[in-house]
Amino acid sequence: MKFIYKALLVLTLIGILYVTKEDIIKWLATHVIKNEEIFILSSKNDYTKENHVNYIKQVNQIIPMNMNDLKNIYYSILNSGEKSYSFYCPREYTSCIDDVKTLANDQIVLSNLNNFVHPFNSFKNIETEYDSFNKVTITYYPVYQESDKATLTNKVLEIANGIDEESPLLDKIKFFHDYIIKHTKYDSNRSDSSLVTYQSDTAYGALIEGYALCGGYTDSMALFLDHLGVENYKIASENHVWNALYIDNTWYHLDLTWDDPITTDGTDIIEYNFYLITTDELMELDSTQHRFNEEVYQELKQ
Repeated sequence: MKFIYKALLVLTLIGILYVTKEDIIKWLATHVIKNEEIFILSSKNDYTKENHVNYIKQVNQIIPMNMNDLKNIYYSILNSGEKSYSFYCPREYTSCIDDVKTLANDQIVLSNLNNFVHPFNSFKNIETEYDSFNKVTITYYPVYQESDKATLTNKVLEIANGIDEESPLLDKIKFFHDYIIKHTKYDSNRSDSSLVTYQSDTAYGALIEGYALCGGYTDSMALFLDHLGVENYKIASENHVWNALYIDNTWYHLDLTWDDPITTDGTDIIEYNFYLITTDELMELDSTQHRFNEEVYQELKQ
């Protein structure tokens, strides 16, 4: 009987070691052998972006040494589409877990990071777990489910078929700008009365259901800009979000929400007041709802 108990104990220990082998290897790599190759984030999905911005950068080596490293790690995990990733804080980074706690509870910073990834890699909720062994696990839950991605991808391709491939880039951008506004109504019931009928804060609401808030307009335009290969990200103020894009060596603003005004008689009109304008021009038109953090969106400083 003792032999059976010992055998079961050994098998149990082997099972535990097998299940936790990755954590054991990472812990040893961080605290003992310091094998940096263990912490390479090499995965990418179809929506990983190559951003050239100052606020954050994609990192593949996941070894944080300061708060800025942690910010880049969060962004890189989101940008890669890796929905859950674990790493260990190095022993010499003594304030690592405290910094992780600070970052995990800073919704403004996390929202900023969300604006630099493709809409399909953006999160509706992000969780951070940590333990006494300095293990940190980041898990995020995406805004768009796989079925939504497929539906929207097909919709983008369908709409794009209406463009002459030989058209200049600016004509293509204008085509998508106009299409979204023509086929989308601002969801006043949700913004004014909190009546949630449509997924209007997403591209699904705008392109499939025909109703959008600023988030829906912006995500939709981002999908088209990514389809065209135009570098872009979402830019946010305290209560609003719109698109920023880089063409002809210049960063511009593009706000479809404000180019789709609500009229008293219900007439659908398209405006171009917020179409490919500079920051100086934006501030002349509106300096309240479009007041953004220039330390985050540094490319758009006045």
